[in-house]
Amino acid sequence: MKTMVEESNQFHTADTKDLKARWKEYLQEKRLNTTQQREIIVDQFLRSKDHISVDELLARVRKRNRKVGYATVYRTLKLLVDSGLAIQRQFGDGHARYEVKGEHHDHLICTKCGLILEFEDQEIENLQDKIAERLGGFKVTRHRHELYGLCPKARGIADGYCPNE
Repeated sequence: MKTMVEESNQFHTADTKDLKARWKEYLQEKRLNTTQQREIIVDQFLRSKDHISVDELLARVRKRNRKVGYATVYRTLKLLVDSGLAIQRQFGDGHARYEVKGEHHDHLICTKCGLILEFEDQEIENLQDKIAERLGGFKVTRHRHELYGLCPKARGIADGYCPNE
């Protein structure tokens, strides 16, 4: 499953230097070791602008160090999630995907080609709050909004465009 993000990843605005500093603070706070392999994994992950699986990250990392193993990538991603620098997502394809934590956004997912588009719509956000209030004064503190469907090409539209191809 490949991903494409609209408007050059507008929801991931954090500076890589800032993220690395937060990572180092987390390691110190938890008294965890810094290893060369772990740092290569973190660098590759923080530079990724898409929703990446363990296997995809492993392939990228192995271009820099062929000795890095699957378990090391998996454990490092878990640490990144625990540190608050990454979010784990499930988009229905049986694989966990990870993204650098950034501003809130929602997702459109093509169930055929795997395209993932990120979006934010204030009208939807306002409507969610309005519905929650109407249904007993519920206050939304966080949510995950994923819409599954077919991109134009997957729908068979003659001139349908799929950004994944």
